[in-house]
Amino acid sequence: MPRSHPPLFRLTRLRAATALSCVLSALWLAPAAAQLAAPVCDATTACEFQLYIENDSIGSGTDRYYTNGIKFGGGVSAEPVIEHLFKKPAESVLRHITDNRGNLQFGLFLGQNLYTPKRITVAAPQPLDRPWAAWLYVGGVAQNVENNRLQTVELDLGIVGPSALGKQVQTEWHKLVSADKPRGWNNQLRDEAGVLLAYFEKWRHGPATGVQAVPHFGVTLGNVMTLARVGGIVRAGHNMSGFGPDTIEPGGAMLQRTRLYDNGTARSAPEWYVFAGFDARLVGRNIFLDGNTFRDSASVDRRAFVYDITGGVSLRIAPLRISLTHVQRSPEFNTVPGNGGNQRFQSLNVSWEF
Repeated sequence: MPRSHPPLFRLTRLRAATALSCVLSALWLAPAAAQLAAPVCDATTACEFQLYIENDSIGSGTDRYYTNGIKFGGGVSAEPVIEHLFKKPAESVLRHITDNRGNLQFGLFLGQNLYTPKRITVAAPQPLDRPWAAWLYVGGVAQNVENNRLQTVELDLGIVGPSALGKQVQTEWHKLVSADKPRGWNNQLRDEAGVLLAYFEKWRHGPATGVQAVPHFGVTLGNVMTLARVGGIVRAGHNMSGFGPDTIEPGGAMLQRTRLYDNGTARSAPEWYVFAGFDARLVGRNIFLDGNTFRDSASVDRRAFVYDITGGVSLRIAPLRISLTHVQRSPEFNTVPGNGGNQRFQSLNVSWEF
């Protein structure tokens, strides 16, 4: 039976969540406000806005497991607080890896992920299914491009648990769209500060018009997620720029500032391509399946090997870039028959270059 917390505890947690939201918003809005004053968008300012939305209800008609992700941001000029919290750690890691240290670019993102069991209308704990969990974070990105190689480091700092506001976001959204009310959020993972450091590298092979192969590999460390990954995409199209569709995952976004230094990026001509991809991951830790690090919480038997099969289309007509990806994910945990299994969801990326 869910524990009943005293009013003072609930009020304190609400204040903590509100304070965290204000801090995260301030970290984003400060550099964004500074960008608004920039008179020209060029290789120095490179104004942009990137939005990522992932959801399993569109197309697949489900509402379970990794049920929603949202992330937005872009390239920024680092303010003092952001400089010390996000830019310097990510930049320091990348400078130890890259051979080209002169043109590192910096970005800032704000995001939230939601995870639920299969039956969201059940208020009681469901120990044989995926735990309820939410992850609210700010991510600092350091990035470098040289010839046909893209290197990205992303440092995410945030919180898992009630203060990540998953209950409030999903409940209000379901109320807005007249969907089933989620009733099990009182069983979610407990509050825990989260840190995630990811390195992601891509290569590009092939002409801008025709067929390209873009392999990748990456490593992620932290109490939120620890994994190693390898994969890539094959794409075919016209005037293809960048390194494939930008993605919501840590290190998956290519900054507009980086594109300005990329010899393989067309700046004016429309572009389009279709793509198919594969990403294999060896997972050492996933807090959304393994549960809290230092406290008792719900958990399931996590699988160490997980893979995604993807396919989609991308279109750019300046200043708009839009990509739509269908993701088929293999089972992430072992459980009783009727739960678990593959998951399908859609991923939308919209970018606007100012």
